[in-house]
Amino acid sequence: MINIVTKELEFDEELKKRIEFICDFCNTTPTIINGNIRNIDKTNLSYIEPHRIIIKGITFLAFNYSKTLFVGNLSNKLELKDLESFIKKLN
Repeated sequence: MINIVTKELEFDEELKKRIEFICDFCNTTPTIINGNIRNIDKTNLSYIEPHRIIIKGITFLAFNYSKTLFVGNLSNKLELKDLESFIKKLN
């Protein structure tokens, strides 16, 4: 039987503060959901689930210590510096 071990990742405080600051500037509130690490027992296989940030109904994916956000899936990149203009376009 396959046993999957899940550990919750802590969101990087610096990244969290930057996202919250940008959202405060745009008069919106982000919902932040921590990611997970999933390991299959007795193997070297693991999967890192990214952190999810939900802003105005759009899901952004983020990894710790990265300045790149992903919009919806891992193929649509958005630099953290461009997040403010992206949120303002949503209005």
